[in-house]
Amino acid sequence: MLRFFESISRREMNLFNIGVNCCRYVFGTIYDCEVIGELNIPKDGACLVASNHVSFFDPPLAGIWIQRPIHFFARKTLFYNNKGHILEGLNTIPVDRDGDSDVGAFRKVLALLKAGEVVGIFPEGTRSTNGVIQSAKRGVGMMACRAAVPVVPARVFGTFEAWGKGKPLRFDVPLRVIYDRPIYPQDFDPGENDPNRYQVAADRILQAIAKIAYKS
Repeated sequence: MLRFFESISRREMNLFNIGVNCCRYVFGTIYDCEVIGELNIPKDGACLVASNHVSFFDPPLAGIWIQRPIHFFARKTLFYNNKGHILEGLNTIPVDRDGDSDVGAFRKVLALLKAGEVVGIFPEGTRSTNGVIQSAKRGVGMMACRAAVPVVPARVFGTFEAWGKGKPLRFDVPLRVIYDRPIYPQDFDPGENDPNRYQVAADRILQAIAKIAYKS
């Protein structure tokens, strides 16, 4: 393991890259995680990576295989007790529990995307309690439509069994993350004339995630 950390160059020695490399070691070595479709992530330019959400493992697992920095949301309460600086160093964006009404977080995401960054989102808004994909939140559709950037659907497998809500931590569960081809605004945005525009967009993004099948 010491050799692994020695392989990290000085240039990479910031909190985000240390976190990425540590997570790659844990998920790649201990869990022998299989990654499929990572080349579907655009090499440059803004995009959203949209994943299902069943475990605390999902943000790092969906983000660490991308060869670019990625920003994820975390509820504001996690930033209390001097943890804020650490989470900010890990490219985490604080958001109210009801993310649909958090204007500050929404503006920050739009600014990141305008600057060509990658942002990770969970259309369900919170972890599923039973491992089944839940309904999509309207705010995700609003973000995707307003940003008008490609969305890469991703799906993680095994994290609910490894550390789902209310479940003990396990190390004997195989993990897999699959990135599908990007979908574009014309694929998910029904247009300004649709009164349910943002919910329709959110539902279409979540449907793109749900159709990703576990390939044996």
